[in-house]
Amino acid sequence: QVQLVESGGGLVQPGGSLRLSCAASGNIKSTNFMGWYRQAPGKQREMVAHSYSGGATTYADSVKGRFTISRDNAKNMLYLQMNSLKPEDTAVYYCRLIGGGEYWGQGTQVTVSS
Repeated sequence: QVQLVESGGGLVQPGGSLRLSCAASGNIKSTNFMGWYRQAPGKQREMVAHSYSGGATTYADSVKGRFTISRDNAKNMLYLQMNSLKPEDTAVYYCRLIGGGEYWGQGTQVTVSS
């Protein structure tokens, strides 16, 4: 079993920055996939960024050049640095891990508003 806990969300003005963190604990496999997803009110959950244990990363077109995903395998941490935030980035952000099973965190709210 794996537990994921997100943190770092909040209210930020357009153009601002936030850094989300996801702490993983439990029976974590060394080879795994981790990613950030988001869900805005009335919309489906969508992929934001993926991080593979081999080092590769992928991003949704809407966040390329503004968001950066990173991970610290020694600490079982996943991060999402979000810069140049826009109102349309407002959503609940979720951490996901696939490795010996599929796991989701409880989410953290990000609100971009003036």
